[in-house]
Amino acid sequence: MIDLYTWTTPNGRKVSILLEELGVDYEVHPINIGQGDQKSPEFLKISPNNKIPAIVDRDNGLTLMESGAIMWYLAEKYGKFLPNDPLDKIKVMEWLMWQMGGLGPMAGQAHHFLHFNRGKAEYAEERYEAEVQRLYGVLDNQLAGQDYIVGDYSIADMACWPWVSRYEWQQVDLTKYPNVRAWYQRLLARDAVQKGYHVPKVMGEIPAG
Repeated sequence: MIDLYTWTTPNGRKVSILLEELGVDYEVHPINIGQGDQKSPEFLKISPNNKIPAIVDRDNGLTLMESGAIMWYLAEKYGKFLPNDPLDKIKVMEWLMWQMGGLGPMAGQAHHFLHFNRGKAEYAEERYEAEVQRLYGVLDNQLAGQDYIVGDYSIADMACWPWVSRYEWQQVDLTKYPNVRAWYQRLLARDAVQKGYHVPKVMGEIPAG
């Protein structure tokens, strides 16, 4: 049994989608970051960086923070969505790290400056909008001629998809990135992706792409 501490953010959805895809038992503990739940002493014992998501594995008592590390751990533990071949595995990890170091942070800044605080910092708006567009171009090129980011459906896809699901917040027109759009809709059709998106609570219709 996995205890999942999460909220309605792309990073949180990465892990809930994976857990749904794995089909394993997990219990959800909502951490309302708007109300400061992430700063509670109880949560800090699990996630010292006071960020969601975090997990506790009841099988061995492991506590783990950082969404990428959690996804890697769960994929290894349950033997799914991560190749066995070392060279194939490292390519999946390459794109997982691309999301962790590029798409996630840059899209997060775009949300802050383009969606929540438009008109307050022209330089920041131009910088992060341009960088997000560049990253979508990188992903579009990677997806040319293939259904998934690396080989078969993997944690790399699950890590990137929730960030792309907020394309509207990032001022991105998905029709300009046809490979990304087709991939986005391909994953959206999966039941586990839809279920994982609505953890820990339903947030309205998922953008259709």
